[in-house]
Amino acid sequence: MKKLLPALLLLVLLAGCGSELSVDIYPTTPNTKVNCGGLFADRPLKVAGQKDRLVKGENASAWGDPPIILRCGVEKPAKLGPASRCDMVSGVGWFSETTSDGYLFTTIGRDYYVSVEVPHDYAPEADALVDLSDSIGRHDPIVKPCV
Repeated sequence: MKKLLPALLLLVLLAGCGSELSVDIYPTTPNTKVNCGGLFADRPLKVAGQKDRLVKGENASAWGDPPIILRCGVEKPAKLGPASRCDMVSGVGWFSETTSDGYLFTTIGRDYYVSVEVPHDYAPEADALVDLSDSIGRHDPIVKPCV
């Protein structure tokens, strides 16, 4: 039994190493690296009641399983136009798109775009935006309110 204990401990430690979430690389808007770094460093520990997850790389933050994923400096959504609906959540304007497994929210009227992907598991999905709005407001300056 004494010989099994170190082997079991090693297996537990190795299993923890595999829990890092891989998020696909996306094109970022020029000059957003500093602000995005600040936003990721200032992210809340919980979103929609879900704990912060370790993300591989520096291009996103995530919470829960399935993950709620925040991306910073993303490109303007193709469907976003002058007549698009804008929903205000805690002082931040959002453009909403449905996805196959939830919603994709993207900020509107800010210095750069921030997106939040929220699976249906966390319905109502917009509740996650409440937890993220303060950090986004501190690191992504408002240019023009959407309402």
